[in-house]
Amino acid sequence: MALSLDLTNKETRSALSANQFMDQRPTLIGLTREQMGEALRDAGVAEKQVRMRTQQLWHWLYIRGVDDFDLMSNLGKELRGLLKDKFTIAGPEIVEEQISVDGTCKWLMRFPSRGAGAPVEIETVYIPEQGRGTLCVSSQVGCTLTCTFCHTGTQKLVRNLTSGEIVAQVILARKRLGDFPDIDTPAGAIVPSEGRKVTNIVMMGMGEPLYNHDNVRDAMNVFTDGDGLSLSKRRVTLSTSGVVPNIIKIGEETGAMLAISLHAVNDELRDVLVPINKKYPLEQLLEACRNYPGLSNARRITFEYVMLKGVNDSLADAKELVRLLKGIPSKINLIPFNKWPGSDYECSDWDKIEEFADFINANGYASPIRTPRGQDILAACGQLKSESERMKKTERLAYEAMMIAGHGD
Repeated sequence: MALSLDLTNKETRSALSANQFMDQRPTLIGLTREQMGEALRDAGVAEKQVRMRTQQLWHWLYIRGVDDFDLMSNLGKELRGLLKDKFTIAGPEIVEEQISVDGTCKWLMRFPSRGAGAPVEIETVYIPEQGRGTLCVSSQVGCTLTCTFCHTGTQKLVRNLTSGEIVAQVILARKRLGDFPDIDTPAGAIVPSEGRKVTNIVMMGMGEPLYNHDNVRDAMNVFTDGDGLSLSKRRVTLSTSGVVPNIIKIGEETGAMLAISLHAVNDELRDVLVPINKKYPLEQLLEACRNYPGLSNARRITFEYVMLKGVNDSLADAKELVRLLKGIPSKINLIPFNKWPGSDYECSDWDKIEEFADFINANGYASPIRTPRGQDILAACGQLKSESERMKKTERLAYEAMMIAGHGD
């Protein structure tokens, strides 16, 4: 059955000093090279050393996964002291780690306060598959979009995550999975059998990434920096519900792959399911998709379509979907609805989903049906939620037991 680990000792949690939440030193994690160089200049590093020191720090943070300046052996003692005095590279606290029966991992992470604010919590999910490992990363604490089928949308927006907090999710996950040199993979962990453990990143966690554009942009460029985390731009995907003005902009600035949370084929229904549609209706959204930088058959846009029983799953809907996407190099991910407490929706019957997929495939579009992952720990698509609004532990454990018994039905 699913594991729920309360990480309260040194062996099973990400170390966090008692006074870290009082620490107001700026972090170096998540800064672009230019920003890091500027921070070093401001701290007193000589101009002629800035480029070299930036490269050294980049190596230690993103290739070695080091979180202690004293371990940076090619930096002099004086410089290490300066860095410790001026900056932090500490990661978030792991409040809870859950491991699904299918190997999916979910971490509830707590970040320190910013200024007078309180500490905040977000969720990050790792999905192991054959030959790849996908990390689903959050961009906001809560969400403003109130999509009616999405659990995250029931949590009010607290604040945007910084670029450092976005990148820190990836660093923490790689440490927990043994994806850095000198860090072992935990016994029994389900990960790719060879190569990197985190091969893909999707900005599909909590929040709307394009409502946190600048921080998401900077974080994604750290992900794909060839001398750092070094992920291919084709393995980094941003998912948006349709913030039209920023779609082309983020493509130009990052070169990332694009996914669109579509879920409906007409404005009337999409206004209900994805209320941002009232501001940016389908015609505007699809026009932005047609003009997305680098769009080709080799760099298709993924359209995400959650299957809701009796709502958007008819053959007529499938026909209209094919018509809408004509001329856009596309892949259509059909997502069986993942039930969460309080939801009024139900998942479409399986034969209905297969009929929908068969029609789309017959009309020339790849239409995989996404295998539900991590349902027993509320880690599946649309189920993420954090902070005090999440279920009490006793309620959640009871719900997880129900999910396991019913295989998510």
